[in-house]
Amino acid sequence: MIKIIKEEIEIDESLVSRLNVICDFCNTTPIIENGSIWKIEHTNLTYIEPHRIIINNKLYLAFNYSNEIYVHNLGKKIKLSELEQYIKTSR
Repeated sequence: MIKIIKEEIEIDESLVSRLNVICDFCNTTPIIENGSIWKIEHTNLTYIEPHRIIINNKLYLAFNYSNEIYVHNLGKKIKLSELEQYIKTSR
C-alpha cells in the first residue's frame, strides 16, 4: 500500500506582510491557507502544494521566498510587485 505523508508549510511572515500591505491599498483582506509538502513514503517523489490566497473571491497561489504569484493556477504568473494593479483592474 502506498503511504502519502502530508506536512503543512507555514507561510513566510514577510510574504504575509507584503500581501497585507498590498490588500490594504486595495481596501480588501486576503484569506490565506498554508501550503503543504506531500511525500510518498519509500520513494523520492515529493509534491509541493503552494499557499492559497483568496482576494476578492479570486484564487492566487504563492510559494515562500518567491517574487511571483500565480493567478488561478500555475499557468499564469505575475510579479508580486504587480499584484496591487492586477487586483484593482480585475474587479
